[in-house]
Amino acid sequence: MTPINRRTFLKTSLTASAAATLGAGSQVRASEPAGDGEYIELRAYRLKPGASRALLDSYLQHALIPALNLRGVAAVGAFTETEPKDGPAVWVLIPHPSLQALATAAAALNADPAVQAAGSAYLSGPTKELPAFDRIDSWCFLPFSGLPRLVVPRLAREGKPRIFEMRTYESYSELKALKKVAMFNAGEIKLMQDLDLSPVFYGQALVGRDLPQLTYMLCSPDMETHKRNWSAFGSHPTWVALKNDPQYADTVSKITSRFMVPAAYSQI
Repeated sequence: MTPINRRTFLKTSLTASAAATLGAGSQVRASEPAGDGEYIELRAYRLKPGASRALLDSYLQHALIPALNLRGVAAVGAFTETEPKDGPAVWVLIPHPSLQALATAAAALNADPAVQAAGSAYLSGPTKELPAFDRIDSWCFLPFSGLPRLVVPRLAREGKPRIFEMRTYESYSELKALKKVAMFNAGEIKLMQDLDLSPVFYGQALVGRDLPQLTYMLCSPDMETHKRNWSAFGSHPTWVALKNDPQYADTVSKITSRFMVPAAYSQI
């Protein structure tokens, strides 16, 4: 028997899962990453109510993020919600340069002496001092073809104040979810860019909670500007035409919106 190449298996398995819901002859296509691809990992460190997050913040800032940067991750985001939906959490956004990088990141980071040293209090401290969170939720996203790579917004590059809205759209079925992805690629992404909603990423969830779903993130200098630009989107002829196109009917069953601010050490 021919040995299975782990790199090929990992890439084939996850990419196949994005297209598995497409029947023969379907006109809906799953997004495909460019080249070896960029896969977006989103983590939610679920905090214990009232607990300090200083140990977690120190680990993220001084151990995890620098190590990811050295491994080819250009920028890592870290955020908290202004009004938490599911209790307090620290959200971490990691755009991996390839599926292989995502699959091997945890083992490589935990074996790195620099990470062990910088994150020793978090990784190996006494139980009573360990991080103040219950669990870590995690999602893997395949970026849409309309925005195949995560974008660090200008406000972040310039170190200016900024707020983010992260929106998750759940769907009635896998096919409906793919139709909604197609709708974004057909004009929603371009319109959001034109109206200065500053998209950061759009991702089709391959692994994680609440499937089938997609998630995307927008950036604005403040809430007033965001609301004004979002209102312009809602009344724009391009959006109205897409919304009224029968092929995109009933693609979303639930929308969850989270407003976020970046941690002081966030690179996004």
